[in-house]
Amino acid sequence: MGWSKQWRITLASLANPLYGHARLAGGVAMTAWERFVETFLKPEMIAQYWPDILAGAVVTIEIAAAVVVTGLALGLLLASIRAYRMAAVNALIVIFVDIFRALPPLVAVLLIYFGLPNVGIVVPSFAVLWLVLSCVLAAFAEEIFWAGITSTPKGQWEAARCTGLSFSQTLAYVVLPQAIRLGIPPLTNRTIAITKNTALGTVIGVGEILNQATTAQSFTGNATPLMMGAIAYIVLFIPVVAVGRWIETRFAWRRA
Repeated sequence: MGWSKQWRITLASLANPLYGHARLAGGVAMTAWERFVETFLKPEMIAQYWPDILAGAVVTIEIAAAVVVTGLALGLLLASIRAYRMAAVNALIVIFVDIFRALPPLVAVLLIYFGLPNVGIVVPSFAVLWLVLSCVLAAFAEEIFWAGITSTPKGQWEAARCTGLSFSQTLAYVVLPQAIRLGIPPLTNRTIAITKNTALGTVIGVGEILNQATTAQSFTGNATPLMMGAIAYIVLFIPVVAVGRWIETRFAWRRA
């Protein structure tokens, strides 16, 4: 190869970083599809890093399940306590709910993980992510359950009390079942949206899907691990979205 042609290739590669990646080892130019596969679906990368992505998926499932259970349970508990109309307690509940509905989850994660060690409190990254997302879900769930409680006609409260049920029994056996049913459709969407925030764990080193994918990408300089992470999220959450849609349809109130 002459010097003039060599210089043209060198200058072209400097001007366009993709030029060097667009050629195979034998000097044959890649097609657009081959470049796409080389960048996003490189077989060697998939074989090397799929165990890491799978491990991240397990962590994501663990966090999401813990957040759903604790967040919904706490939200229902707060709404139930609020029904007793204790002014001081209700004020604290409203403050808690307003703060976590207004505060971006990422800000809360960073504040707790990096701020608390300065006062001698060290919380593991997994626990920080679980705690923050649970509180965010609980804040939204409390408002949804509370709306269901307050929408129950007053006559049903009075009729239940006339049968000899106490206030707590009326709340547990008459009001809450209706409030929960009313809250299922909006809760489903909110729960899915908040559980996807498990990806925020990557900023504090939680080994979930995005963390595993970005770590692999930083070592390889290739986007294949990121694509694997995106596919893993789709595989995990598409069934959740489908189940959520079925739940919304199943429990939606139907007009006569």
